[in-house]
Amino acid sequence: MNDLAQPATLVIFGITGDLGMRKLLPALYHLQRQNLLPVPFKIVGVSRQSITTQALMEKVAASLQQQSSQPPDADTLKALTGMIEMVHMDLLQTAEYQRLRQRLDAIETEAGVCMNRLYYLAIPAQTYEPVVRELGRGGLNHSCPHGTGAARLLIEKPFGYDLASAHDLVDELGQQFHEEQIYRIDHYLAKETAQNILAFRFQNPLFLRVWNHESISHILISATEAIDIEGRTTFYEQTGALRDFVQSHLLQLLALTTMDKPAQLTSDAIHRQKLALLQAIRPIPPDRVGTDAVRGQYAGYRQDVQNPASLTETFAALRLEIDSERWRGVPVLLRTGKALQDKAVEIIVVFTDGPDSAPANKLTIRIQPNEGIVLELLAKKPGLTDQVEPVHMEFCYHRSFKNADGHPDAYERVLTDAFRGDKTLFATSDEVLASWRILENVIHEWAKNDDGLAEYPRGSWGPDASQTLANQAGIAWPTATLAICE
Repeated sequence: MNDLAQPATLVIFGITGDLGMRKLLPALYHLQRQNLLPVPFKIVGVSRQSITTQALMEKVAASLQQQSSQPPDADTLKALTGMIEMVHMDLLQTAEYQRLRQRLDAIETEAGVCMNRLYYLAIPAQTYEPVVRELGRGGLNHSCPHGTGAARLLIEKPFGYDLASAHDLVDELGQQFHEEQIYRIDHYLAKETAQNILAFRFQNPLFLRVWNHESISHILISATEAIDIEGRTTFYEQTGALRDFVQSHLLQLLALTTMDKPAQLTSDAIHRQKLALLQAIRPIPPDRVGTDAVRGQYAGYRQDVQNPASLTETFAALRLEIDSERWRGVPVLLRTGKALQDKAVEIIVVFTDGPDSAPANKLTIRIQPNEGIVLELLAKKPGLTDQVEPVHMEFCYHRSFKNADGHPDAYERVLTDAFRGDKTLFATSDEVLASWRILENVIHEWAKNDDGLAEYPRGSWGPDASQTLANQAGIAWPTATLAICE
């Protein structure tokens, strides 16, 4: 792992877009305020539109103000502004990349030191391949001319549209950058509670021996949102719930929850176990997609996207099985959707039934909101009877670490790890391909027609078929979000 203080230049393609303005630049502001940026450090903002650094930072200041009740710190903003320079580029012109390379060389000459170069593609996914191709042609896939720095490529999901396109993208990236240079971002893995899954599982002997099919009945992983698509018409029509959340976020959370313990908690060892787990998940056979996968669309979606024939799902639920000795016979249910009753991203591990039909113990790991972990146990009620009832044992971040200065935003962690060269929280090529393989049959079957695409009311828990899917495995989705850490 490289030292955080190693000099670096961060080139943000699409810096004026929504991701750059709402996430990346605010994250850099917070890192600067905590003196956690590399030294020296430079930000090169690449944009198709002409905008001054001052105009850019005025928008960033407004974004920061919306995110906090406190005004942004003037000194931090001034320092960050001094690190930024804007470059106006046509991303499809080869000559422009030569000009960019000359500017990066000049920055290092001015600094008197070789700097790591990080290229963050905060641009639409369909432009990844041409931009990466031009980076390679322009010699920007290598470090500074002295050859003592690193060149890293940071890309956001989606990593392809299906298995074939993911293979094409992996091949194209691989022609220009080595695998160790590519950082595929899943910001859910950078959330504090997601990072805590492995520590919670492997650092507490209490759970090590019971984390298997003998003690666990089933696992539910859910990412529900109360909001609708909120104007993201083009993106959502091209993507849908299955590709947007299941292929990336939910399958990665499933891998962290069920992977075997690595020999060491190192990046390479963790990725080996995650890949082994993903490869052990059985794809749903084509003839069972109708029973093991559910899709829905919230009422009014077609009006929102102005497409009366849209077949894009805003809700997806799957029942999966892991073909391994540890998890054989344990059903795993995944669920995600828009315009649902409540917002929550959580993992619920349900243990086998207790004696005398007593309710099962449950472990809930809440990724957001109100991050925490709750273990549901049985305790005797006060009084003269032996009656028991469920009680909750809570671990809440904001209570247990109340003296800490808050935990970092996911993008602060993403950027920090990329500066360090730590790839633990970034998906590998093999993991991406394994995830698409799991969903390939569902994608193909759903593309054929609208069979099973059920409309559901806004504010509900999705189509009724989702609960039927669970009931067939003797499971029930929660009908209310568990109050955690409020």
